[in-house]
Amino acid sequence: MTDRSVRIAAAQMGPIARDEPRADVVDRMIALLHRARAGGAQLVVFPELALTTFFPRWFFADWAEVDVFFETEMPSAATKPLFDEALRLGIGFSFGYAEADDSSGTRHRYNTSILVDGRGAIVGKYHKVHLPGHEEHEPWRPFQHLERRYFEPGSSFDVWRAFGGIVGMAICNDRRWPETYRVLALQGCELALIGYNTPIHYAPDPTQDALAGFHNHLVLQSGAYQNGMWVVGVAKCGVEEGVDALAQSVIVAPSGQIVAQCTTAGDEVVVAECDLDRCAQYKHTLFDFDRYRRPEVYGLITERRGAIPPPP
Repeated sequence: MTDRSVRIAAAQMGPIARDEPRADVVDRMIALLHRARAGGAQLVVFPELALTTFFPRWFFADWAEVDVFFETEMPSAATKPLFDEALRLGIGFSFGYAEADDSSGTRHRYNTSILVDGRGAIVGKYHKVHLPGHEEHEPWRPFQHLERRYFEPGSSFDVWRAFGGIVGMAICNDRRWPETYRVLALQGCELALIGYNTPIHYAPDPTQDALAGFHNHLVLQSGAYQNGMWVVGVAKCGVEEGVDALAQSVIVAPSGQIVAQCTTAGDEVVVAECDLDRCAQYKHTLFDFDRYRRPEVYGLITERRGAIPPPP
C-alpha cells in the first residue's frame, strides 16, 4: 500500500421506523462508528437519508407533516453527538439526510449528503441530481416514491480534496446514470461515496425486482472501472415500514472488482484498504481521458434530453 491508502468503512443500516427518535438513530450510527474504528477505518460512509425512515413512500398533502423529516441545520442538536464522537476518535464520515434550506428566505428542500473530515469539519455538501419516482399521489402503487414531490434537484456534481485524495458524492438513483461518474471523473475524482435506499419491488416494471441486486452492483462496478475510481455504495435496507429494501453494500476498486460486501440486511460494517494510487492504473491507461476521449462527437449527451429516433 502507498501513503495514499485510506481504510474506508461501509456502514450499512437496517430499517428505521417512522416513529424512531433521531437520538436512537444517531446512537446506532455511533455504534457503527465504533465498529468501523475498531477495524482501523479512517472514513465511514453511511446511507442516504440515514436519520429517518424513507418518508417518500407516503403521500402527504400537508407540508407540515413532511417537514418533520427535514434538518434545518447541520450539525443539529440530534446529530451533534455523532460529530463529537467522530472528532474524539479522529475519524471522518459521510451521510445523507433531508435538508431544509431557509437561507434565501424561501424554503428549499434537498436530498443531501455531506462529507466530514477527521477534524469534524464539513468539507463537502452534495444535493441529489437525479430524482426518481413521481410528483403526485398514485394510489395504484403498493407504496409511493415521491422524491420528485418532496425534493428539488441538485445542480452539479462536485469534488473535494480530502483524505489524501479527490472525493465526490452521489446519492442512490445517481448511481444508475453513467454521466454521474464521468462528470466526477473529469474533475479527477478518485473516490465516490454513494448512499442508497432502494425498494426491491419496482412498481412500474416488477420484472426488474429479481434483478435489483444485479443492477445495483452492475452500475457501481462499471462506474468504478470506466472512470478509474473507488466507489463505496452503502444501503439503508431490510423491511422498513413494510417495504423490503435492498442491502448488498459494497466497496468497489477501480478495477471494477468488489473488495468488501455486507452480507446481512441490517446494521453492519465492512472495511477495506483503498489505495487511491490504484486509480492511476486505469486513469493513465485504458481510460486516459485526455488521450482517448472524443468530446466533439458526444454533443448529443448535453444537447438532447430524451431519445429521438431517426425518421422512418
